Amino acid sequence: MGRETISSQELADYTHVNSTQIRRDLSGFGKFGKRNIALFGAGNLGQAIAGSDIFADHGFRVVALFDKDPEKVGGEVGDNLTVRPYDDLARVVREEDVVVGVLAVPTDAAQQVADDLVEAGVKIIFNYSEALLQVPPEVTVHTSSPAVDLLYALYFYLT
Repeated sequence: MGRETISSQELADYTHVNSTQIRRDLSGFGKFGKRNIALFGAGNLGQAIAGSDIFADHGFRVVALFDKDPEKVGGEVGDNLTVRPYDDLARVVREEDVVVGVLAVPTDAAQQVADDLVEAGVKIIFNYSEALLQVPPEVTVHTSSPAVDLLYALYFYLT
């Protein structure tokens, strides 16, 4: 068609194959295509994650940081990442082709964020709260609470 690039959504439209499946299949080829992450929570943990180079080093790009606090929305974090209002979640996930949601939110907010991510089509969630998230079987959740990780390390150090 004389084009240099095409999105997974455009391929899905042409082939009638789900765009998520196309991205999953193409990811088998290595560092290729967009592998975008959205962060939720612009507090200390969210800012630390946003400022880390580890994602970029592995082919992932943090494309959005969300918060419900109006004092934080519009602020700059890391390298040119503007805190977005939470209400933009579904639109940004769709437009930026977000595949991973990272939750750095209070425990009592985590399930609602997970529900909204699932509804928007995100299939991988990293949960840094202490909430035990309920998601459909096709969604992968990895929970890592800094407090629990510290207790785990202390247990093995002290015994």
